[in-house]
Amino acid sequence: MNDSNILDIPKIHPIIERKSEEIGFTMPSDLYIGSLLKTLVASKPRGRFLELGTGIGLSLSWMTDGMDEHSSIITLDNDQELIDISKENFKDERRIEFICADGAEWIKNYDGDKFDLIFADAWPGKYDELDETIALLKIGGFYIIDDMTAQPNWPAGHQNNVNDLIEALESRVDLTLTKINWSTGLIIAVKK
Repeated sequence: MNDSNILDIPKIHPIIERKSEEIGFTMPSDLYIGSLLKTLVASKPRGRFLELGTGIGLSLSWMTDGMDEHSSIITLDNDQELIDISKENFKDERRIEFICADGAEWIKNYDGDKFDLIFADAWPGKYDELDETIALLKIGGFYIIDDMTAQPNWPAGHQNNVNDLIEALESRVDLTLTKINWSTGLIIAVKK
């Protein structure tokens, strides 16, 4: 098996990659996490999804590609420029709600329906507001995080944050989780 032979890349993905290079965006999710997200999202027909950390929209392209026509996603970032670029790339996509806000405040104040999958790719929802974020998941919902193995763009001391997060997730009784040393290091958790 060749896991790098990914055949179902979203049509919009190369356009977003070019824009990422053009603006010097240095934190894109890779093809592996994208492919996994697409597969997990596809397992939840009529699903409600949350992406914390829109970035330039690479992961969003995979998630929307996996969604059925009755699904929806909220994607959140605190950078208006990135939100504007993503909105432009997905201008014909009615299933996406873009929000530019402080993630921590949004998580603490959200009072809508729970989610079938949360991809936490930002500090809030991953390293902060973890309890509040897990509370937003439906029973059987996926909590997905990447970048759990050392990355070249990590600031000094960040490994301690990762270790603390892994320990916190391992100690939870409301999650079943799998740690995968693949891609950038993943944790896939399901709420019990």
